[in-house]
Amino acid sequence: MNKQTTIRSSIRFEGNGVHLGTPVSVSLRPAETDTGIVFLRSDLEAPRNFKACIENVSASSGMMGRQTTLGVDGTFIYTIEHLMSCLSGLGVDNCIVEVSGDEMPVLDGSALEYARKILETGLVKQDRAKNYFVIKEPLYLNLGDTVTIVLPADELRVSYTLSYSKHPALHHQFATFSVTPENYLKEIAPARTFCLKEEAEHLRAQGYGQGANFENTLVFDGTGEPIQNRLRFENEACRHKILDLIGDLYLLGRPLKAHIITFKTGHQQNVELVRRLQQMEESMGSCSGTAANGESHSSCHAKRELDATEIMKIIPHRYPFLLVDRILELEEGRRAVGIKNVTMNDYFFQGHFPGHPVMPGVLIVEAMAQVGGVIMLSKEENHGRLAFFMSIDSAKFRQPVYPGDRLKLEVEVLKVRSKTGQCYGRAYVGEKLVCEAEVKFAIVERNQ
Repeated sequence: MNKQTTIRSSIRFEGNGVHLGTPVSVSLRPAETDTGIVFLRSDLEAPRNFKACIENVSASSGMMGRQTTLGVDGTFIYTIEHLMSCLSGLGVDNCIVEVSGDEMPVLDGSALEYARKILETGLVKQDRAKNYFVIKEPLYLNLGDTVTIVLPADELRVSYTLSYSKHPALHHQFATFSVTPENYLKEIAPARTFCLKEEAEHLRAQGYGQGANFENTLVFDGTGEPIQNRLRFENEACRHKILDLIGDLYLLGRPLKAHIITFKTGHQQNVELVRRLQQMEESMGSCSGTAANGESHSSCHAKRELDATEIMKIIPHRYPFLLVDRILELEEGRRAVGIKNVTMNDYFFQGHFPGHPVMPGVLIVEAMAQVGGVIMLSKEENHGRLAFFMSIDSAKFRQPVYPGDRLKLEVEVLKVRSKTGQCYGRAYVGEKLVCEAEVKFAIVERNQ
């Protein structure tokens, strides 16, 4: 029987964050059985613990799709995926990760330094068996032009296809690995993060990628080789995608036994995959427990459903402008999932493209914003208040929405202050992403 493990003694890392560029130090500490991976922001006046589980994953402002973030009540830790990948790949079940800033250090852009120091320190077997997340039936996930198939297996195996159709260096790459500690250290951990030259320029223009350079990031132009660098593997970009995927999958809170076959996926799709896998299980319990120091950590929040009558008790919208029929999940102050059933009887079809009815994109954003309003105004201190739009950012409309479609509206809180709130929303029809946007609210009294 495989036993849980933790690290033998504390390990320290220092460096700059790849996106924010600020100096940060990280200490890994041993943890008791069933702790899981817990991040601790030690630089705050009141230190905050983050359980590394899917419930604490947050869409991060301006960087969605480029990294994975934990967030609790407006406090964040960015770019956790490389360390999470290493802990998963080496089989570390329990660890406290003490961080002195809001982003993990990029180091050399891979997980190699993490892996080497952990193995030098050594692992300790603990007196409790590993609690595996075992896949019992296949899962198929199609989001946009990405595809993932999950098959039952007696180990974790990952097969990844990367395809940038018009790029000479990244046109087509494939890799497949059984994720053992030996394979992870040799074949996966050394693979460095990468981007296209135009992506790097776009991120820098937005104020991100401040800690990136040609040594810790493979930057590809049109020549087929990284700028001012050399590849460690011919398919290093594909291997790094596997590295990221392993880290994101560890947000299940347990080691996974499955064969993951995936095409062109990134962090957004990885996180959605974890959500779908978690939904396959009736009850996981992966977010319970306490940290090794005895302090309780932020864990899975209670979820509840709301019908239209209950929604109208929270937000002021009424027919014909109430665009949410039901809230399937509400984690107060954190996230919610709502439903809008689109029918030919909806008033806006009377004048919007008559003869070719399409739901207006601005109303899809409004529907997501109403779900965000439910999250903000469901908090006790905001009862009876109003949430007014302040801004809409990074809105993208990917697919048209027609009568008969069922919109699933997933909204997460990015930031909350006393008088403002910021959310990130995604709208799906089936498994297809049709719209995403960031919205910012002003929270005001009704008489203002």
